[in-house]
Amino acid sequence: MNNPGRSLTILMADDDEDDLRLARRALVKARIANDLRSVADGEELMDYLRRRGNYSDPEAAPRPGMILLDLNMPRKDGREALREIRADPDLRSIPVVILTTSKTDEDIQRSYDLGANCYITKPVSFEGLVQVMTALGMFWFEIVQLPPSAPGA
Repeated sequence: MNNPGRSLTILMADDDEDDLRLARRALVKARIANDLRSVADGEELMDYLRRRGNYSDPEAAPRPGMILLDLNMPRKDGREALREIRADPDLRSIPVVILTTSKTDEDIQRSYDLGANCYITKPVSFEGLVQVMTALGMFWFEIVQLPPSAPGA
């Protein structure tokens, strides 16, 4: 599903190990060959994006071409992380897809107000997740023109 020469890293920020495992399986089943990296909360997400601590090596923490962001995480939630990402000139061009269990109008509106590129409620079935990953892959990696990686990224 990935365009030749367009191998982008997907960074998933989610504290639920089961959701991460299912997302990995769904990407494989959807034939999306992009590298999936993961972090467990908003603090770790920002460390990864700013290459701090365990993520200081660019080879071990490549700049993501997309972030899949859960809203409800410990330490720093997805809303706070999204606000920081959009406030940082070096990070704001990275597409952020909210992938969360919340269906509240307030969370949806606030996510878009903070600069989310899209908002998806996590499907309840594995097949539903495969459909979501297939659609994301087609849209973000085949149709959309993404900005080039930041210099030095």
